[in-house]
Amino acid sequence: MRRNYPQRGRVEEPYKVNERISAPEVRVVGENVEQGIFPLKQALQMAAEQSLDLVEISPTAKPPVCKIIDYSKFKYEQKKKQKEIKAKASKTVIKEIRFGPNTDDHDFEFKLKHAINFLKEGAKVKAYVHFKGRTIVYKERGEILLLKFAQALEEYAKVEQLPKLEGKRMFLFLAPKSAGKKS
Repeated sequence: MRRNYPQRGRVEEPYKVNERISAPEVRVVGENVEQGIFPLKQALQMAAEQSLDLVEISPTAKPPVCKIIDYSKFKYEQKKKQKEIKAKASKTVIKEIRFGPNTDDHDFEFKLKHAINFLKEGAKVKAYVHFKGRTIVYKERGEILLLKFAQALEEYAKVEQLPKLEGKRMFLFLAPKSAGKKS
């Protein structure tokens, strides 16, 4: 008895190419090509004359839009664009700065300087007050401390999340302001 396993390594093509295009007529675009609406056979012939492929770019249009291009080169360019988008998106760094509810002014200023450097580098800052043991009764102090921290950084950062208590920690999230504003 033969089992039906899904084929591994085979990826469904996102675009219809050449003979896979089913529309009776298509709008043809591309470089060095007479643009317009043609019957599918004529469009395929135009692509073959240039040793290129007919690729359905916009299947929902009436008639579907097809481009005469080298499909393997087109796929390579698409992959490259996706890689660039992914690389830009994944560079979000989050730096943590920890306070106690009784942090004095000197420590506060020291941590503030670090936060400014992190924000200038483009990293997000997660500042939190950690309450040990009975210091949880000083929740107001922790909140005031975080709000003072956010206020001191307002020219470098915007608040993403206001102070919020989770367990024994109160968090504040800050994101750098746009790179266009540098002092």
